[in-house]
Amino acid sequence: MPEVMMFAFLPILPHYKHRFLFLSFLTPTFSHLLPLFPIFSCFPVYASGQYLLGDTVLQGAPRLVLCTEMSFLDLNFFSMSMWSLGAGALGAAALSLILANTDLFLTKSVDATLEFLEEIQLKTLDNESPKTFKARELWEHRGAVIMAVRRPGCFLCREEAADLSALKPQLDLLGVPLYAVVKEKIGSEVENFQPYFKGKIFLDERKKFYGPQKRKMMFMGFVRLGVWQNFFRARSKGFSGNLEGEGFVLGGVYVIGPGKQGILLEHREKEFGDKVNPASVLEAAKKIKPHTSTSEGK
Repeated sequence: MPEVMMFAFLPILPHYKHRFLFLSFLTPTFSHLLPLFPIFSCFPVYASGQYLLGDTVLQGAPRLVLCTEMSFLDLNFFSMSMWSLGAGALGAAALSLILANTDLFLTKSVDATLEFLEEIQLKTLDNESPKTFKARELWEHRGAVIMAVRRPGCFLCREEAADLSALKPQLDLLGVPLYAVVKEKIGSEVENFQPYFKGKIFLDERKKFYGPQKRKMMFMGFVRLGVWQNFFRARSKGFSGNLEGEGFVLGGVYVIGPGKQGILLEHREKEFGDKVNPASVLEAAKKIKPHTSTSEGK
């Protein structure tokens, strides 16, 4: 028969010094373990006979266990144990919070090479006849500023897009085009993003512009102080968004020179809302040396 344990709580007369009487059907294994519980001082009292549990006859001698109330020392020990457990839990939570706000658990970024970026396949977002082309066509003659958008519906991405768009008059004077790539096209998300971004947008289905080694920030991002600061900053500027689409693969911004001039600036988003410094983008764009005469934009 499998080991069975049942406790019946029976009231004892007020003049007894014992508060509770536990009637338990115990195998020897359980009966030896019961006195180990620190809350009660337990005294086994033996009886004999057969007892019914439903339709089952329980053989053997059940144990009557008298348990006295906790002593003052036991109560203090129990209280100290609970305080210790609580303090330990708070300490572990605090340590986790501190570690989450360091870069120890962030995936290290791998710098992209010009050769890697040149071969990326992009698509136009023309619904009727989308065109596929290699990314180098974006910058081979005039260079380019390219934003890899984490998620078009994200209000943090919209804030960064607006910052880059504010540079467009100066970029136009330099002859440097402004582009963006998205990793997916869901409904009207790109169209809704367009008012914040003043350049052309293309589709990077294989997410290559998000780095040779794609980096993700999962729910740990929501306990980072920097992320919450970014949230409040963007909200205070009036930016809003939605939760449509994939938003865990982190984005970035590139400034690329024409021909083989190379990558002049590569900003990799470290956390949600870690936007590029517009002044750095403009400084890098000023280093671009036009390769040939102005070519037609995409």
